[in-house]
Amino acid sequence: MPTSSYGMRFSERVAFVTGAAGAIGRATAERFAAEGASLFLVDRDAAALTALAETLRDAGGAAEYFVADLTADSAAEDAVEAAQRAYGRIDVAALIAGMAAPRRVLWEMPIADWDLVIATNLRTMFLTLRAALANMVANGVAGSIVTMSSSHALWDVHDGGAAYSASKGAVLSLTRVAAFDAAKHGIRVNAVAPGVIETPLGLPKKVPGLVMLSPEQRTARIPLKRLGQPHDVAAFIAFLASDEAAHVTGSVHLIDAGQTLQSWANSPEEG
Repeated sequence: MPTSSYGMRFSERVAFVTGAAGAIGRATAERFAAEGASLFLVDRDAAALTALAETLRDAGGAAEYFVADLTADSAAEDAVEAAQRAYGRIDVAALIAGMAAPRRVLWEMPIADWDLVIATNLRTMFLTLRAALANMVANGVAGSIVTMSSSHALWDVHDGGAAYSASKGAVLSLTRVAAFDAAKHGIRVNAVAPGVIETPLGLPKKVPGLVMLSPEQRTARIPLKRLGQPHDVAAFIAFLASDEAAHVTGSVHLIDAGQTLQSWANSPEEG
């Protein structure tokens, strides 16, 4: 588990992390733990979730977990209630659970694919935001919540990405409304929008008929010439969740090494 150069910004705070068994979720949990947080981890991958909790405990941290498919109606409330029983409150939440969408051109996209992506990326975000905010309000916690959007919600458009882009764009709108609603309680809500991150979701397999760039081609199109890493996202989530971002709410932050600065006019010839 990495140590943090920022000290113990989350000492005596409870961090609730969904999608904790994934690459970004794990990096975020490790970052919070390195800065002193007590962790409550949620994911549907029981084996990976258990292993992560055990790793954090072995390193001297506090970590509880809850296995759940957050697309289910009551799962988010059940997870938050379990966190309440374990720690008595939630101080910060990183809502990372989601999926990469099957890529199909819009007129060939099965309705079932659309429904699955919207349910996993948007409905789940609504349910977890709703449950986490209710817990913070009930406990009088002026907490911080960070949602997971994507550069695809802004300017980074890929063919075949209608469901994913739509779901992540809606997350931005949901985040802004949540921030406005929660401000009167001192609760901050912000979003991160990663570009290409070197994870199984960030680097999908090739799909016939669609443009699928290799890691090398992707790197060539990024101004800073490197793919993002999960810890890059985790570091910014930790910043937004911390008191250093006390005057920041309702915002979205690109983490893309300048990827969305690229256009047809200045794109490199390679790739």
